[in-house]
Amino acid sequence: MMRALSNIFRLGIKELYSLLRDPMLMLLILYAFSAAIYIVAKGVKTELSNAAIAVVDEDHSALSARISGALMQPYFKPPVMIALDQVDALMDAGRYSFVLDIPPRLEADLLAGRAPVIQLNVDATAMSIAGNGTLYIQSIITAETADFLGRGASAPVAPVSLVVRAKYNPNLDSTWFMAVMQIINNISILAIILSGAAVIRERERGTIEHLLVMPVSVVEIMRAKVWANGLVIVVATMLSLRLVVGGALGVPITGSVTLFTFGAAVYLFAVTSIGVMLSTVARSMPQFGLAAIPVFIVMILLSGSVTPIESMPPAIQTAVQVLPSTHFIKFSQAVLYRGAGIGIVWPHLAITAAIGSAFFAFAFARFRAALAAI
Repeated sequence: MMRALSNIFRLGIKELYSLLRDPMLMLLILYAFSAAIYIVAKGVKTELSNAAIAVVDEDHSALSARISGALMQPYFKPPVMIALDQVDALMDAGRYSFVLDIPPRLEADLLAGRAPVIQLNVDATAMSIAGNGTLYIQSIITAETADFLGRGASAPVAPVSLVVRAKYNPNLDSTWFMAVMQIINNISILAIILSGAAVIRERERGTIEHLLVMPVSVVEIMRAKVWANGLVIVVATMLSLRLVVGGALGVPITGSVTLFTFGAAVYLFAVTSIGVMLSTVARSMPQFGLAAIPVFIVMILLSGSVTPIESMPPAIQTAVQVLPSTHFIKFSQAVLYRGAGIGIVWPHLAITAAIGSAFFAFAFARFRAALAAI
């Protein structure tokens, strides 16, 4: 037992030295856990922010001016006044996400007790802001109209009062969400790439034959590659959480970083095994890259980091349960967002470990068969 552990440790140290001598992979790790986190967290917005809006004011009244003036930053850019015959061309060109058409005699019809109609044209291809923007504009028009008619202060009290309390992200800031999710996504990508590249690097440099004539077993070789590459990603993840997410982005980490690190280590046991398995199929780095891309894209898109699993079709909800990333994302969100302890998240850890063991066993069988064929 001690000899096997010594072999695994020494082979892992060799893997770390090999990785340090690969400047491209080192640069990829540095970028993935620093600039890539910051750029995505700051650049990708899911809430309404600085939406381009135009107004067709056919009424030119005090009420229409109030409605146009209420469309303010940070939700909207300053509204641009356009003519009615420009609406279709500007919407087709994608210049504006919203075009508000205020009809003639809006103010006069309201004062006369009639119910005029205001048209809002929405570019629904901008899905991230179309729905929220429509609700914002509707509430703005309702509030400004009621205030203009003098009903704002004397509005009847609703029979039920709704009090909204946003927990874990009180300002509904997408940066808080995107920063942590990007780290989790990059863990999946880098774990597959580094572990698979470690095997292919041995094959391309001809050092795999040297390992086969050494007094080490196949399982020791594979375990060394798993722990060495997993350690690099765990260290990079901890530094990224502290320096990039908590420091540069100012996102508060309410949960236990130690517990998250332990869960990441369990998850990496599964994902690095996937990388080793893919490396037994590919014969070169370009082939490995082509094989890895659809794997980690599916893991990212269908594991709940981008779209909630509850919103997916039932068949896909069942299918994604075999992915370790599905349970790791639930674990990470519970720990880092809600400050959950081990008593709450242990089922996700147990399932991730079980799936990881299955992936490791399958990858080991493939790895041993590939070495036997050399």
